[in-house]
Amino acid sequence: MSDNNWWFLDLAAVVAATGFLSFGLLLGVPGVARVAFALPLVLFLPGYALIAVLFPDAPSDDYQPFDIDRTGLRNPLLVSGGLASTERIILSFVASVFLVPVIALFASVAPRGIAPETVILGIAGLTGLLTLLAIVARYRCAPDQRFALTFGMSGLLFGPPSRSTGVSTRPFNIAIVIALLVLVATTGFAVANPPTSESFTEFAFETEPITGDIDTVYQTNYAAGEPADVPVSITNHEGTEQTYTTVILLERVSYGESDVTVEEREQLTSESVTLVDGEQRNQTLEMTPTMQGDDVRLTVLLYKGEPPSDPSTENAYRAVHAPIVVE
Repeated sequence: MSDNNWWFLDLAAVVAATGFLSFGLLLGVPGVARVAFALPLVLFLPGYALIAVLFPDAPSDDYQPFDIDRTGLRNPLLVSGGLASTERIILSFVASVFLVPVIALFASVAPRGIAPETVILGIAGLTGLLTLLAIVARYRCAPDQRFALTFGMSGLLFGPPSRSTGVSTRPFNIAIVIALLVLVATTGFAVANPPTSESFTEFAFETEPITGDIDTVYQTNYAAGEPADVPVSITNHEGTEQTYTTVILLERVSYGESDVTVEEREQLTSESVTLVDGEQRNQTLEMTPTMQGDDVRLTVLLYKGEPPSDPSTENAYRAVHAPIVVE
């Protein structure tokens, strides 16, 4: 069977590869495997499908004769059609570089925003749609004019001299392949070493709505021996799921010129909570103050995981302080 009998083989391979790579990325393959899965899906497959839609016919060099009496042209005109395998590969990379940012732009207005899952599904969906259109476009061509992938690397790198110029394309093809390898290598490095964004956790007292009738935005007066609620807000921006433990301390302090000295400390309560990345949780802890006076402060500490046996501001991940009066 000639290559033309397998005109659909490369498009079937594009569909199969797109499905396999997308499924692997959505499952969360780690490390180097994730880079290997992402590179062809981002850099090649969508562009190849688009080029297949635009150029469904095989490359050909046909000479169009002219009527000398009507046109005055004696020499026939060389009419080249279709694209060779090398040209398709080059343009596939170029088209992919154009298509993927467009998909990311549309993903930015999706409900989930520019999430990896949204972009992967967008690339897979567009590639599948373009591949179906390419199959239809090739089928509409005459059987002997349909593009079919040529097996073997000799036709890709070491093609015959052009009929129009007589110049061998071998040096140009080798240079193009080297350039593509550099592009893939640099893109792979960028995917494997993405810029790291700062991870952090927001932690604060839940305050009262600010109006002209209040003196402070949080409760400052407590009664000794009576339970009271302390509302705090935790927002996870660490990039991964985190388990936090909130600890409430009651401290008697003295204030110097430039420092604060803790004279007495008592742990009142603690509570743990698990948050996924991006989640915000309002947490209300109940505590019963025992110390009395106006030299007391409420200290709320936040830890990743379990707190130490002696929690303090120095060993906490986050800490907030509020001077209070306990009567």
